[in-house]
Amino acid sequence: MALTKAQKQKILDDLKDKIARQKAMIFISIAGLKVKDISDLRKKLKEIGGNLQVAKKTLIEKALKDKKLDFDKNKYKEEIGLVFGFEDEIMPAKTVYQSGLANENLKILGGFIEGSFKEKEDVITLAQLPTKPELLAKLVGTLSAPVSNLVYSLQYNLKGLVYILSSIKK
Repeated sequence: MALTKAQKQKILDDLKDKIARQKAMIFISIAGLKVKDISDLRKKLKEIGGNLQVAKKTLIEKALKDKKLDFDKNKYKEEIGLVFGFEDEIMPAKTVYQSGLANENLKILGGFIEGSFKEKEDVITLAQLPTKPELLAKLVGTLSAPVSNLVYSLQYNLKGLVYILSSIKK
C-alpha cells in the first residue's frame, strides 16, 4: 500500500528528529526477519535508551541529507532499519550484534557514530568491546590488587607470629 504525501512527511519529520537527537545510528538489514524478532529487538533497544525505525531508503536519504550526512541508497539492496542510540554510542551496536548472533538474518550494514560513517567491520569491532562498567570494574581490580596483596602479606606474617607464640606457649 502506497503512503500518502502526508504520511511520508510525518515519517520524514520523525526521522529528522531522531537523527538530531542520536549519539549513534546503525544501519541494519531487516530482510528475512520475522515480526517477533523485530519486536524483541525493539524491546532490547528500548531498555538501553535506543530505538528501531524502519523506513524507505528514499526517506532515509532525504532525512540524512538535511543533516548533511552522506548516504547512498543504491549501495544497499536489502530493506534497511535504523537503530538509534540516544544515551550511549556503543550499546546499540552491541545489542544489535548480540541479536545478530542469535538470528542470522539480522546483519549490521554500517552506521554513523560520533558524526562519522563507520563501515560494517568497524561497527562490529566496536560492538565486541567491553562495556564501560566492565572496563571500570577491571580498572578497579587492577588498582586494588597491590593493596590487597599487601594486606594479605601483612596478615600472613601476623598469622605466622601467632602460630610461633602458640607453639612456644605449649
